[in-house]
Amino acid sequence: MISLIQTAEGALNETHDILQRMRELATQASNDTNTTEDRGEIQKEINSLTSEINRIGNTTEFNTQSLLNGEKDSNTAAVAADQVDLGGLTFDTTGGALEGYTFETGTIDATAEAASVDTTNKVITIDGDFDGGITNGDLETAINDALAGEGISQTVTVGGTAVDTATGVSSDEISGGADAGVGLKFQIGANENQSMTLEISDMRANNLGITGTAGDAGFTADDTVTDGTNASTKEAALDVSTADSAAAAITKIQTAIETVSSERSKLGANQNRLEHTINNLGTSSENLTAAESRIRDVDYDLAAA
Repeated sequence: MISLIQTAEGALNETHDILQRMRELATQASNDTNTTEDRGEIQKEINSLTSEINRIGNTTEFNTQSLLNGEKDSNTAAVAADQVDLGGLTFDTTGGALEGYTFETGTIDATAEAASVDTTNKVITIDGDFDGGITNGDLETAINDALAGEGISQTVTVGGTAVDTATGVSSDEISGGADAGVGLKFQIGANENQSMTLEISDMRANNLGITGTAGDAGFTADDTVTDGTNASTKEAALDVSTADSAAAAITKIQTAIETVSSERSKLGANQNRLEHTINNLGTSSENLTAAESRIRDVDYDLAAA
C-alpha cells in the first residue's frame, strides 16, 4: 500500500518540477525583450514539457494499474466515445455504448439516405449520395431508427457536409470511451468494513488546465501536445507567443502547481496514516500473541480440582 502511494507521489514530484520549469519559461516569454523567434523557441519547450506531463499521467503504474489518469478517482465521470468523421460527415454519439462500432459506407450514390446495424460485427452501414450530397436530417433519422430496431437506445447526431466525390470514403471507428474511475480500497483490519479508500485524481495536462482546444483563447492555434506515448498531437498547449498570453499562462500554470501540490499533500497524509496503522496493527498483533501464549501456558492443577 505504501509502495503504491510512493510510486504515485514520486511521479507527481517530476510533474511538479516540470510545472515549475514551465512557469519560468512563461515568465521569460512575458517580457518584450524577447523577439517572436525567441518566443517560438520557448513555445517548443512548453509543448514538449506539457507532453511529458501527459506521459507521466498515462504511464505511471503500480502492478499494471494506472495511477494518475483518473482511473483511481471515483469522481471521474465516464467519458463518451469520440466523434467519428467519415466522408465529410461527423457522427456524434451521446454516450459510450457505441465504442468499437465502425461506420462504413454502403451504397455511395444511393437515391435516399438509409442505414443498417450489424450488432455481431459492430458495423453501422450508411447509404446516401456522397457524390451529390446527403441530407443530414434524413441520414440521422435512418441511423437512429436502425439503432432502435436493434434495441440500442443511444442516438447519433450527424453534422458536416458529404464529400463531393466518393473516392476514399471507407470507414471510421468510434474509440476513446472510458469507464468512470474507482477509488483504491485498502484493508486495514482483520474484519469486514475495516478499510480505507484512496482517491487519486487525473494528473494529466488537460485536467490540470494547461491544455485546451486549438484556437481557444490562451492556447496555441494548432494542436502541439501529444499524450506522451507517440508523436501524434491531440491537444493545444498554453500560448506564450505574446507578452499578454504568456502572462495569462503564468496564472494557469500556477493553478496547476497548486493542484499537484494538493494531490501530493493528500498522498503524503495517507502514507503517514498507513504507517501509523501498520504500527498499531503490529502492536495489537504482538499483544494478542502474548495473551494467547499466557493462556496456553496456564498450569491447570486438575488434581486439586
